[in-house]
Amino acid sequence: MAENRTRTARARSNRTVCAATATAAAAATLALALPAQAAPFDPSPGADGVGDPLFPTLGNGGYDVRHYDLSFDFTPVTYDFTGTMRIKARATQDLSSFNLDVDSLAIDAVQVNGKKATWAITPGQSGQELTVTPAGGLRDRRTFDVELTYHGNGRTKPISQPGWRYMSGGGFASAAQASRADTFAPVNDHPSDKATWSFHLTAPDGWTPGANGNLTKTRDAGARKTWDFSLKSPMAPELLSISVNKQAYLYGRGPHGVKLRHLVPEDQQAKYKPIAEETGGQLAWLEKTLGVRYPFDTYGVQIVRDGYSDALENQTLSLFGPSWFDKPTYSTTMIHELTHQWFGDSVTPATWQDAWLNEGPAVYYAAVWAEQKGFQPIEEKMKTAYAELDAVRKTDGPPGKPTGLGGFNIYDGAAVSLYALHQQIGQGKFDAVMKAWLTGHRHGNASTQDFIDNAVEVTGDDAVGTFLEHWLFDLDNPPMPGHPDWGVAK
Repeated sequence: MAENRTRTARARSNRTVCAATATAAAAATLALALPAQAAPFDPSPGADGVGDPLFPTLGNGGYDVRHYDLSFDFTPVTYDFTGTMRIKARATQDLSSFNLDVDSLAIDAVQVNGKKATWAITPGQSGQELTVTPAGGLRDRRTFDVELTYHGNGRTKPISQPGWRYMSGGGFASAAQASRADTFAPVNDHPSDKATWSFHLTAPDGWTPGANGNLTKTRDAGARKTWDFSLKSPMAPELLSISVNKQAYLYGRGPHGVKLRHLVPEDQQAKYKPIAEETGGQLAWLEKTLGVRYPFDTYGVQIVRDGYSDALENQTLSLFGPSWFDKPTYSTTMIHELTHQWFGDSVTPATWQDAWLNEGPAVYYAAVWAEQKGFQPIEEKMKTAYAELDAVRKTDGPPGKPTGLGGFNIYDGAAVSLYALHQQIGQGKFDAVMKAWLTGHRHGNASTQDFIDNAVEVTGDDAVGTFLEHWLFDLDNPPMPGHPDWGVAK
């Protein structure tokens, strides 16, 4: 009887367990059948800046731009223009409002997801802040569309620095770096927010527009014509290239079929055609030197007659003033800007304080080219720069932590740091570090710390990280490996 009672107790216990299991299973089934409870909608304004170390209010928070579609109708000589910017973006938080960067643009209307939105313009640190308040707010992780119509005049003095470069015949070219894309259109003007682009540039007959990417078609509309361009690789706004000028296209093919298209003054084609044709060989040289294919499907140089004296790495269409080509070493500058298509355009710095990642490689590989062409030994250039860098570190900051843009520290100083790395680890490992950098961060953003981590991973040596930290962040020059005779300033 005791055994029977035990079996009965066990049976009752088993039935209880089975019933509990069945109840839990039924509850789980019911939970799966019911719709998931939506996260609470708690909208708040997006930040009016991304917190860049050098320019805290550049860019905007709360969303990520996926695509810009710019229609821009320009009248030469008077510089009047009208524009429509269509933006496809994705919210990164619940948004009650969000900002775009503008400077001296007259906003006519704003729509979000096809509905009228309210907007206001206020002063910003480097231009103006356009605050857009959509009807009903925007949910986190949802895509949304913005359409802004506006007008202006290219001769209007902006709040900050100008992005317009004026040609003597009444045309223009854009030079938007570092934060001047907002003088042409409303944008999220920070390199950390890259997007694909399309352009529709309208001008009177007899005037030729240019833009980043490929020309896809032209459309006549009476006495005016619209030129459509497409850029399928993501681009930061500061690399914007739009122009309307008395200019002509020259075409060619680069290595493995890369499309070459150049813009030169229409009455100076014979002068600049041989120069433009050098880009195919320059592309092949850089691909071999870097061990990485050119990152885009088209490239070209834009040479203007006047109105611009510098050189700029606008994505897929580098911009040059004419004075460069009066020098026998002009190809060194062409290599500098072409190198940027890999370093800066494809792999873009996370913040402006990481700008040495753009300029250091451009100066370094241009110096390698110059040595091979017999212009200047690279050791001579680096020794001179090394001597100058020590004092610059103290006044303008070291290469990896500059106090501003455009200084010697992020150009020649950064190239010296790369030269030191080359001297420390040797040619083979140096090439591997640079190749891994370009392939691992292709069409993305990356920081100085990312570069250090990449160098450590490729070499398998933690000491390389410490070496780079000294070169990029110290306020005194470290000793140059392989050159004890260079000395260290005290």
